[in-house]
Amino acid sequence: MPYVNIKVTREGVTREQKSALIAGVTDLLFQVLQKPPAVTHVVIDEVDLDNWGLGGVSVPDFRKQNP
Repeated sequence: MPYVNIKVTREGVTREQKSALIAGVTDLLFQVLQKPPAVTHVVIDEVDLDNWGLGGVSVPDFRKQNP
């Protein structure tokens, strides 16, 4: 039973985009590992920018430093 956790920053990812991610990952696991879609779990977590770090700083600070 595959479990895939996708983490994205909370920046307006649409319901349609999330559905496409879930369908695409499920299809990929079937194509590559022959895992049936009925047993594949995909979870998408949206993370606030202040809670996501890159290069030792939060994403907003990183973006200020790297426009």
